[in-house]
Amino acid sequence: METLNSIFGAINGVVWGPLMLILLLGVGLYLQLGLKLMPIRKLGTGFKLMWAGRDKKPAPGKAAEKHEDGEISPFNALMTALSATIGTGNIAGVATAIALGGPGAVFWMWITALVGMATKFAEAVLAVRYRETDSTGYHIGGPMYYIKNGLGQKWLWLGGAFAFFGAVAAFGIGNTVQSNSVADALDSTFGLPHWITGVVIMVLAGAVILGGIKRIAKVAGKLVPVMGILYVIAGLTVLVVNADQLGSAFGMIFTYAFNPHAAVGGFAGAAVMAAIRFGVARGIFSNEAGLGSAPIAHAAAQTKNPVRQGLIAMLGTFIDTIIVCSITALVILTAGVWETGEAGASLTALSFDAALPGMGNQIVSLALAVFAFTTILGWSFYGEKCFQFLFGTRSIMLYRVLFVLAIPLGAMAQLGFIWLMADTFNAMMAIPNLIALALLSPVVFKLARDYFDGKEVLPGEELDHDKS
Repeated sequence: METLNSIFGAINGVVWGPLMLILLLGVGLYLQLGLKLMPIRKLGTGFKLMWAGRDKKPAPGKAAEKHEDGEISPFNALMTALSATIGTGNIAGVATAIALGGPGAVFWMWITALVGMATKFAEAVLAVRYRETDSTGYHIGGPMYYIKNGLGQKWLWLGGAFAFFGAVAAFGIGNTVQSNSVADALDSTFGLPHWITGVVIMVLAGAVILGGIKRIAKVAGKLVPVMGILYVIAGLTVLVVNADQLGSAFGMIFTYAFNPHAAVGGFAGAAVMAAIRFGVARGIFSNEAGLGSAPIAHAAAQTKNPVRQGLIAMLGTFIDTIIVCSITALVILTAGVWETGEAGASLTALSFDAALPGMGNQIVSLALAVFAFTTILGWSFYGEKCFQFLFGTRSIMLYRVLFVLAIPLGAMAQLGFIWLMADTFNAMMAIPNLIALALLSPVVFKLARDYFDGKEVLPGEELDHDKS
């Protein structure tokens, strides 16, 4: 284990170095500026489309024609993507960012989210634009397909690289990290052994995962909105209790985003670079903008219009980071316990418990369990599609079974190594995807411009970029 820790630690230091931060923020900023800040300006439009897209049985005529492609409603596509993004990153990841990077890390999480909205928009647009239909009649898409169909055969190796990293990363970020965090939380709060938690999650998740995307989307469409709203209400309750500390919390976030934080109490101190690094890394871990995971779900949406789905997709980053992660961060910073040396979910639980004695631990543990469960569902589909790209449709059931069996193993593994591995593979996924987004950005800009000018370009119609 020490050898593995050393190997992954060395790789992690390279892939999450300054170059990766520049690549993530640079591509996101380039897309945001190229779209003329449209993802931020059209946020309201995105929410309207999300609400309208919750019905998977549109009225006859033009509405039905527009939604006939795909397996799940646009709303459920977003909920499936959110099921994978709203997870331990929102509870444990935010706390880890603050514990290692200081309050300033929260500011850089916000910046990552604002530029990430453009990234997520572009990912979904390309996913719908370049998706395919497999031998079973299901729509499949994502970075590996928009690399293959958008950039051509000479770039196929890059799509294969993404698919490999995605198939493996799913076992980390979307499986073992989640089950391990839940097992740890339930053990510390309720005294439940790790192996029991792992087996229970395996049985429940297996019943959904083995049913494929339609069953996953159906569960996500009901569970994600409920769990998200309840967690936000719990967080807002704590912030009302700690209202007198809100001004100080915001002050620390903006001050230490640009100034080093000295060591105090159990906090070891953090340089500005640490705030940026952990803010960006945990922000990406939470909202997944740039990883290329969410577009795999959006490719299955019942829509012929890439831009409409892109406007819905970008809401995932806003909801995950600007709303849910911000509430967690403010709860931690207003509780006054973040300097104790605690980290991860235990810091979040301690913060909730400081405002709601006797209830905080239970709220965080239960939220973590539900968040992690839905993340496992969403990421099982991501990994499955990556595996299918590499080995064909017949390999799907094998991947599902292996994925389900890994859940209890993750629950009993060492948390530190799992976080390190997940963090590393996040970056390995992001690199091929960000390269493709940069190269295919003219397609995104053209489709967005035509859509808002009233000229829709539907799948099958050529763009100048396609001809070249």
